[in-house]
Amino acid sequence: MANAQSNGWPLIVIGGAADSKQEGCGAFQESPQVQWAAPYCKLSVRPSSIHAIPSTVERAVRIATYGRPGAVYIDLPGDMINYELSQAPDLPLPCPPPPLSSAPPSLTLDAYNEIAASHNPLVIIGKGCVLARASSEVRRFIEYTQLPFLLTPMGKGVLEDTHPCCIGAARSLAISSCDVIVLFGARLNWQLHFGMPPRFNSKVRVVQVDICPEELHSNVQAVVAINGHLRAVVPQLTEVFKVKGFRFSKDTKWWKDLVVKCEKNRVDSEDLVSDRSIPMNFYCAMNTLSKHLPKDSVIVSEGASTMDIGRTMLPTYFPGHRLDAGTYGTMGVGLGFAIAVASIKKFGGSRYDHLNIGPVVCVEGDSAFGFSGMEIETAARYELPIICLIFNNSGISFGVNMETWEQCFASGPPSLTLPPVALKPGTRYDKIAAAFGCEGFNVTTPESFDRVLTHCLTDRSVKKLPILVDIEIDPQSQRKPQEHFWLTKSKI
Repeated sequence: MANAQSNGWPLIVIGGAADSKQEGCGAFQESPQVQWAAPYCKLSVRPSSIHAIPSTVERAVRIATYGRPGAVYIDLPGDMINYELSQAPDLPLPCPPPPLSSAPPSLTLDAYNEIAASHNPLVIIGKGCVLARASSEVRRFIEYTQLPFLLTPMGKGVLEDTHPCCIGAARSLAISSCDVIVLFGARLNWQLHFGMPPRFNSKVRVVQVDICPEELHSNVQAVVAINGHLRAVVPQLTEVFKVKGFRFSKDTKWWKDLVVKCEKNRVDSEDLVSDRSIPMNFYCAMNTLSKHLPKDSVIVSEGASTMDIGRTMLPTYFPGHRLDAGTYGTMGVGLGFAIAVASIKKFGGSRYDHLNIGPVVCVEGDSAFGFSGMEIETAARYELPIICLIFNNSGISFGVNMETWEQCFASGPPSLTLPPVALKPGTRYDKIAAAFGCEGFNVTTPESFDRVLTHCLTDRSVKKLPILVDIEIDPQSQRKPQEHFWLTKSKI
């Protein structure tokens, strides 16, 4: 619930509890569940009676989806769950769709004036655009204004990473040198370094659009703060730009600087991509994967280096097709996310066809896989053909090779000599697959990874079970050198 609440995802959790008449008597696992859940959701409630359940559920749906979406907890005691009704209860009307609140015209004009006067504007597109289903509206805004944009990790797919206005490869330059930021459903939290120096210009001006009024002015006071639904506000902004006839020219120094930086970073990454030494580095392995993935793939990713590097190396083309540890940075969610998406694809029917769900590919670090790896059994039980790829570098961010591992054991108690981030080198996660009747593969070279991916992605319609692939990565392989380490003082 805390993870859903932090990410702004609508979630309803229904929990069982001890019978009402046993409350306070020391019943099995008796606990104050309603009170415990309250800090982690928008509403935590127990229906007052069996007849109140329908109205409680309607309220839960409404609260979970209205405003910024979030979690709701409904507590049901055992006697209420087992109660038999003599007649059907009265049902409330279905909850209407969330309202689309628009912006006052004066604020959209103020936003236009700020952006038009800017020399170095930057649009940051967050996962709020996915939740608002505002991909089409944001696309029309960007393609008319020609403003450069960045995507937050789960904002990826609102527009494709390959869009000509996407300057993700120049992220550090963009956020440090922009003079106006336009936030579309993105928050200036730790993932955007709180909008503060040294990552951001200390004089940056913020134009913010958010469904949640409490989020406005967070960490950096916005010069224009618009509380509204992105599907309503973004078209308003587009219309103002059209009336004014303003487009941001790609002949400006700002655009030219961004393009040069994107190309430089592409060349720098190419050196790592082309390094085919064994064990593989992350960039070489990720590049091999990227070449195979269909555009409609849903990529679920978690881990340290695996997730960070995957964000830059694995492009996303559709909204909602990238899921990762999110705002809460929660590890262990990956396989659960993959199972949920694969279940929608398999059991959801035609009403979900518009989501364009292709192969479900779970890209896991070895440590992240350890949190929930046995959910492979769940995927096998329901015959969900998830492709689970474990980027095994024998550690959290980095590990040690077998020689160093043995030296640590020889030099003293391993509890004192082994690095705390190290995991056992040579672990074969692919062998878990056989326990559940699934295929498992171990790959050590780009060529073997290429062959396994071809097999995994061929004739997926006839493959019924998950496939587990263990990819051996150099324990010392890490991200290419960064201008700023991600954990800067501005984030403390």
